[in-house]
Amino acid sequence: GLASGAAGGDPIAAGTPEAEKLEAALTAVCVGIAKSIAWDGEGATCLIECNVNGADSLDDARLIARSVVSSSLAKSAIFGHDPNWGRLACAAGYSGVHFEQEDLCIKLGPHTLMENGQPLDYDAKDASAYLKDACAVHGTVVIDVSVGAGAFEGSAWGCDLTYDYVKINAEYTT
Repeated sequence: GLASGAAGGDPIAAGTPEAEKLEAALTAVCVGIAKSIAWDGEGATCLIECNVNGADSLDDARLIARSVVSSSLAKSAIFGHDPNWGRLACAAGYSGVHFEQEDLCIKLGPHTLMENGQPLDYDAKDASAYLKDACAVHGTVVIDVSVGAGAFEGSAWGCDLTYDYVKINAEYTT
């Protein structure tokens, strides 16, 4: 067993290269499981991955990322292939984490939607096609959010909010 010693290997001490390798392997497995759970959401057509950087703490980065992937408005916009920067910015803003609006930058895949807290002119048709293409193959929509010059980053995963989700959950009682 991993922790029982039954395998007969030498104990792994904290701070050693072996401990770092074990931590990296366990983290990779846990991230894979987290993504699989989100990807397998009822009626989901895509995985949403939100990566936040520039936060003042790891908790702040993770909280913003979770706020974005949990937003019903953002999730439904993604399902509708609507590259709605306002819904993404709003979700980051109501996370409860303080950041300056002028530090906010939002990218949707390769498309920069907002920089220095201001929406940019972007090709909405191409950004919509990015969403449509990702959803068509049960792929991943990547949202990158920068909130400042802090040293911390975090990620969260969720799925889009579809008609099927509503149908599945409306048709049964517990």
